[in-house]
Amino acid sequence: MTGGEMNAGQADLGPAGASPVAVRRPPRRDSRFRRWGKVLLVVVVFYASWLVGWELLARTGFWPTYIFPRAIPVMETIWSNFINGKFPDAIAASLRRLAVGYLIALGIGLGLGIIMGRIQTAQLTIGSVGLGLQALPSIAWLPLALIWFGLDESAIIFVIVMGVVFSIAMATATGIRSIPPQLERAARNLGAKGETLLSDLILPASLPQMVSGMKQGWSFAWRSLIAAEMVYSTVGLGHMLWVGREFSDLTLVLAVMVVIVLVGLAADQLLFERLERAVHVRWGVARR
Repeated sequence: MTGGEMNAGQADLGPAGASPVAVRRPPRRDSRFRRWGKVLLVVVVFYASWLVGWELLARTGFWPTYIFPRAIPVMETIWSNFINGKFPDAIAASLRRLAVGYLIALGIGLGLGIIMGRIQTAQLTIGSVGLGLQALPSIAWLPLALIWFGLDESAIIFVIVMGVVFSIAMATATGIRSIPPQLERAARNLGAKGETLLSDLILPASLPQMVSGMKQGWSFAWRSLIAAEMVYSTVGLGHMLWVGREFSDLTLVLAVMVVIVLVGLAADQLLFERLERAVHVRWGVARR
């Protein structure tokens, strides 16, 4: 054995008589930038492939362009309506109505959910009504709203509230009823009661389910808004959709639909998806 090999072997030995110790390196983890880069690449490739497939299918000429327009004219319509300010104005008007209606529904829904989750009689009465009304399409409230409020934005906001409130209420009640009884008994033994029990145990323990209901309610609010704006609105995405139908402009109709999807996805990913993930990780019911 050469001197270099002996030195190398001795370097691997610990204290006298100790066995060689294998050095374990921590597993290499991709940086956050690299992970987001991979996700972005997958999303971009998917949607680019989807647009290319749409364009190629339209170019086959199997359907006339007024029935199945090409993807490029639709993208050009989206761009031109952003440049001339129509889409920004419509998005701002729609989001303003949506925010007002959703916040009202959120307050009412959380209150009803807490009552139904804590009082059995309320669950049997209000809960049964909520289940039935939850199955009612939100646009079915529009004739009633027009009669009550007239041709006013209050009618649209009412439709949004009625389309969302029971979804949030039922999710909140489910979250409260799913709390293990032993947790509440332990809290009561420690002296918690009334508002303290509600703020320190009931609401925190049911928060993951409540956030999921809030996320679902947002999607219901978005659908209710577009449906109501198609019937009555002066400025909004639903109104632009109705204008495209009136003029048989399928290119505009598809452009508005794409914008509606993109705005809905952006709101979901930037707000509710992050909130839901943070709550689930904090409460130990999801992976980081």
